[in-house]
Amino acid sequence: MIFNSTAAFGNVTDISPAFLAKMSVRGLILDVDNTLTTHDNPVPAKGIPEWIELMKKSGIRLMIVSNNHPPRVKPFADLLGLPFVCEGKKPLNKGFREAIKLMGLPKSSIAAVGDQIFTDVLGANFMGIKMLYVVPFEHEKTTFFKIKRKLEKPFIPKNIYRKKEK
Repeated sequence: MIFNSTAAFGNVTDISPAFLAKMSVRGLILDVDNTLTTHDNPVPAKGIPEWIELMKKSGIRLMIVSNNHPPRVKPFADLLGLPFVCEGKKPLNKGFREAIKLMGLPKSSIAAVGDQIFTDVLGANFMGIKMLYVVPFEHEKTTFFKIKRKLEKPFIPKNIYRKKEK
């Protein structure tokens, strides 16, 4: 189904290199808002810079694809040292296609990571790549997002993996 995710996680940092290896994933297309930080926050969430470094050291290629404009995406991507595509037009293929081309990997070894059903999940499925859903850090406060999140509810994955704290 077009609203299904390959796997679901409580936080992007719950995605491990070992899990990606089992899925034959060598590249991740990352959303920004509510995936790597809270909505419109210029600073990555706690643990994100360390997770990015772990992924890089594990040989995972990373790229941001966001529907946001350059003034939002570029400083954030630069802070993490990641290449990016902005104005990606998710769920359409534009941003995904551009990222896949820049990553130089076959679609079969790439997964998208994001928190929204109607942009990230739908777009990954349209593109024919794996989708790793993550629970959003927080729910946006605008009426548009409140309605959108309510409509997404039936499609939110039921089995969400959360890494156990040490």
